[in-house]
Parts: sequence; structure tokens; C-alpha cells
Amino acid sequence: MKTNLQVSLIAYTPDAEKIIAAAAKLCYSNAGTDEIMENLDKASTDKFLNMIISMGHMSPIEHVSFTFAVQGVSRTLTHQLVRHRVASYSQKSQRYVREGQFEYIIPPEIEKESKAAEIFIKSMQDAQKAYDEIADMLKTKYEQELIEQGKSEKAAKSAAEKKAIEDARYVLPNACETKIVFTMNARELLHFARLRSCERAQWEIRQLAQEIIKQLKAVAPTVFKYAGPPCLSGACPEGKMSCGKMAEKRKLFNIE
Repeated sequence: MKTNLQVSLIAYTPDAEKIIAAAAKLCYSNAGTDEIMENLDKASTDKFLNMIISMGHMSPIEHVSFTFAVQGVSRTLTHQLVRHRVASYSQKSQRYVREGQFEYIIPPEIEKESKAAEIFIKSMQDAQKAYDEIADMLKTKYEQELIEQGKSEKAAKSAAEKKAIEDARYVLPNACETKIVFTMNARELLHFARLRSCERAQWEIRQLAQEIIKQLKAVAPTVFKYAGPPCLSGACPEGKMSCGKMAEKRKLFNIE
């Protein structure tokens, strides 16, 4: 069955912007961290953050991190997401968790075409049938082998299930829905946002990036003020390959 994107910011560094400002100020001050933190109010924090970001002094931004829980996405998306290597990931396992009636993501352009959607949905149903049949066949085979090797019936069933589904999963499609929790520091999130919210990014991860940016701006608005495609803060670097939607993108991300 079809499913929809869900994104939750489940944890992040408290007083994230103040911590970044204090870490950056420490580089230019004889004062200790406690004194620096005591002297930082909202206005001075925002002013200093704007200054260091405009200067390109980005290393202090790495001191804070944000953890997101994501579901209703495809394995096509997570294959792209995990390419951002400065991060930590925990994803639902197809090796340990049986995909009983798996959910899936239908690309919008396929969904618009009734015949294409019909073919797509049938392929999901066929994959489910093949997965179930292969998993059941292998489980029966492995269970019998393990009992013959001296395992108890209970232990044999448990081990056989795991061995069966780790091979049966090979027939599952990239459209198969998955769940993932990931943590990135603020600098890597800015990099992620720059690449993945651009119009040239794949549609599904672009949707994810836009939702992540929205939630980041709610808790750290100064750091993530220009989070988004590069055209928010300057000319599009794609040159002739530009989407030409700079004004539309600036409106989408509330950049005046």
C-alpha cells in the first residue's frame, strides 16, 4: 500500500545557537567559556552568528547536532541519504524484520498516469507474493535442517526465519517503504540542504530536505536562515543548467 513522508526532529543540542557563538568567540577571546556564555544574549548571539557565517567560519557550527526520525520514504531515498557520511544512521532492517504486506512509495509522475500506476502497483503485488513464497519455502527448508542438526523446534524456527528473510529480501523493490533515524551536525545539515533541496535533486529526497529545513529553522533560525539551494544566497552555480526558478525558490524558503 502507498505511504506518505513523515519527518520528526526528535532531539537536538539545547541552546544550539548560543553554543555555536560561544565556541566561535572562544577563538578570539582570553575569557573562559563560562564568562563568554554569560555575556551572550539573543541579540549578541544572532549578531555574532551572522558575522561568522558571512566570513565562512563554519567549524564552530559542527558543535551542535540534530536527530531526525523519518518514515514513509523509499529505499531509493535512503540510498541517497546515507551518502552524506558525516552522520549516524539507524535504519529498519530487512534482514531481521519480515516485510509482511510492505508499504511502498509511488513516484508522482507514475501516479499521474493510470496505466503506469496500474503496472507499478501490480509489480509491488508480485514482489510481495514472491517474497512471501520464497521466505516460506526457505524457512521450511532451514527449519528442518536445523532440527536435524539438533536444535530445538523453537530455536530452529527462530533461526530459520532470519535465514529465510535475509535471502528473500533480494526480490523487494527500491520503492519499499523504510524508516530511519539519523543525526547530523549543523554544518553537514547545511551541506545536505544545499545539495538536496536544489531543483536538480531527486524529487523524493528534495521533499525530505524541504521538510528538514522547515523544522531546523523553527529551532535555530539564524544558523539555518539561508539553508536551502545555493540560489538563496547568490547566483545559481549550475550556469546554463540552472532551473531558472530562483525567485520561486526564494519565496518557498521565505528569503526576501
